[in-house]
Amino acid sequence: MLVAAAVCPHPPLLVPQVAGAAAPELDDLRAACAAAVGPLLDARPDVLAVAGGAEVTASFPEDAAGTLRPWGPDVRVGPGDLVLPLSLTIGRWLLERAHASGDGLPALRFEAVGFDAPPAECAALGRRLAESARRVALLVMGDGSARRTEKAPGYVHPDAVPYDEMLAGALASGDAGRLLGLDPDEARELWAAGRAAFQVLGGAAQEAPPPAASELLYDDAPYGVGYFAARWAW
Repeated sequence: MLVAAAVCPHPPLLVPQVAGAAAPELDDLRAACAAAVGPLLDARPDVLAVAGGAEVTASFPEDAAGTLRPWGPDVRVGPGDLVLPLSLTIGRWLLERAHASGDGLPALRFEAVGFDAPPAECAALGRRLAESARRVALLVMGDGSARRTEKAPGYVHPDAVPYDEMLAGALASGDAGRLLGLDPDEARELWAAGRAAFQVLGGAAQEAPPPAASELLYDDAPYGVGYFAARWAW
């Protein structure tokens, strides 16, 4: 049963060693991510699952590792083989950062979901994760549109800001149905890489009552890409 969930973005620059001199630019986002991830550990789940977008759908073992070497310094997380995609690498980095002052991590699962995975497949993965233990916490790694400004990776699109406003509203209100209704074609047009991961969250929360608490902790586009940090609790 799902007892807590959090949403965070996964830019490599979230890691200070990668950002270098520009690290202070994302201090507010790092603080918001820490505030979102901390309650996942506080919920004392039996399983903590991390779900994020990738080129292909795949499951990785609890000790799976990742590196940020393709984006700069060889910052590594996890003790095992270097197999995690970027989204899950950043997710593991956030967990290890939060764990530095904690009492221990629960059993971990790492689930990559293909960027183009159909909504039904994403929702089914979410339901399986929610049913995988008596108490399940879910960390979802996903970005909004990368077409927010002229300096964004995908250049500016007039629908990018309204789309991200819709996502922010769904995350703020704990609206799983709105996440499940995201259109893959629209997300592809707007370079919204988090669509599939957000629908995993929608599927995980679909059978649960509405969250007892939901909070949007961050909603901005510092580099023309929509970044959100949010937390849901039951």
